[in-house]
Amino acid sequence: AERLTADALFDLLLGQDREPRIPVLHIVDARLARNETDGWRYVDLPEDRQAWRDTLAALDRDASPARFHTLDTDQQSLLVQAVQDATEWHGWQAAHVWSLWSRYACAAFYSHPWAWNEIGFGGPAYPRGYKNIGAGRREGWEVAERDPRDPVTH
Repeated sequence: AERLTADALFDLLLGQDREPRIPVLHIVDARLARNETDGWRYVDLPEDRQAWRDTLAALDRDASPARFHTLDTDQQSLLVQAVQDATEWHGWQAAHVWSLWSRYACAAFYSHPWAWNEIGFGGPAYPRGYKNIGAGRREGWEVAERDPRDPVTH
């Protein structure tokens, strides 16, 4: 149930409402399994692995008698918006919970090459590096776009 709740939360936060979806849950889960955290935490939250478990359980409690992942998107949005709008949520500072969720979600999402298309990032350029930084400027080794349609639409 924890995985289903996390998956639904990530889809909602990132607007992933159809396939193909970036496997954010898998990326975050692997990161937490390696205890690869940001190296700091808020004093009112437990360590990140436990904070994820606790906040997902609290989200399911808010959805009771249903489970968060079984709610429709509008109902899920209301619950998540309530966290963002609150000062305190289940004994934690709501902004700290929001920060935990959004940091992990965004880091996982934008670590995936499919998301790079969305932001116009052509991928790592090592070992040669980037010199022509700026909108509309290409490196000597980059080719002009042949088709303006994104190969992976979201």
